[in-house]
Amino acid sequence: MNRLFVVKKPVFISSNFYLNRIKRKYKTKKAGFSGTLDPFACGCLIVAFGQYSKLFRYLKKTPKSYRATIFLGAESNSLDIENVEVTNLNPQLFSKAEIIEKLESLKGTLEYLPPKYSAKKIDGQRAYNLAREGIEFDMKKITSQVFDVKFINYSHPFITFDITVSEGSYIRSMAQILLERLGEVGTLSYLERLHEGQFYFDNEKALNPLEYLDLPLNNYTGTKEWFDLGKKLSIEYFETKEDGEYLIIFDTFFAVIEIRDLEPKYILNKVLL
Repeated sequence: MNRLFVVKKPVFISSNFYLNRIKRKYKTKKAGFSGTLDPFACGCLIVAFGQYSKLFRYLKKTPKSYRATIFLGAESNSLDIENVEVTNLNPQLFSKAEIIEKLESLKGTLEYLPPKYSAKKIDGQRAYNLAREGIEFDMKKITSQVFDVKFINYSHPFITFDITVSEGSYIRSMAQILLERLGEVGTLSYLERLHEGQFYFDNEKALNPLEYLDLPLNNYTGTKEWFDLGKKLSIEYFETKEDGEYLIIFDTFFAVIEIRDLEPKYILNKVLL
């Protein structure tokens, strides 16, 4: 079964564990997801079954938007409420204008360390697994783009905001940058991924992958049977002959090919619609 859709992952469950639940629900074995959500986080998770699970690298998944809530005065090694160690019952008060000003300052390029309690892989293992086991390791700084930030609510000691960012961003680390600029400590008490590009949760509705592929279309003038049977391709039958990866669409299936030095080859052949 080929299927592309968005699920809404609950809090305090790993993306892998929730995928297994989805596989049982739809009675399928071949499945995958794109864009791991940390166990603490919830929200939009792109899932694909069958051949569609090979398409993740070509999907239009940026920018991504999140809703986050900061708990002022709380401190946690994981930068969320999963491991709160200290809670200050009297964190400083802020005006709405102060918070909006500091939120606006996040826009642009940010360089920072990802959280150690994150899904980022370190030597093939999830960082949060190493952190929970007490294993020492170093994180490397990364750079992210913040395209937009929107103030949602301030009900002391909680600040809620929406933030739109580039691929591979860590909102818990960005929340710490905001807290530093406010001169206060805190941690995230809530994090929800609202969307990835045009991918939103809509009751697990099946999506047409052709509407979400970030690939240029190339016109193939040869016979469909060549693709159907996986025969060697000839450059003369492609309208665009420049180097690159291209989408080829037929009535019942599509394919992804790569052209290099006038030599076309299959990347994904005969993906059924």
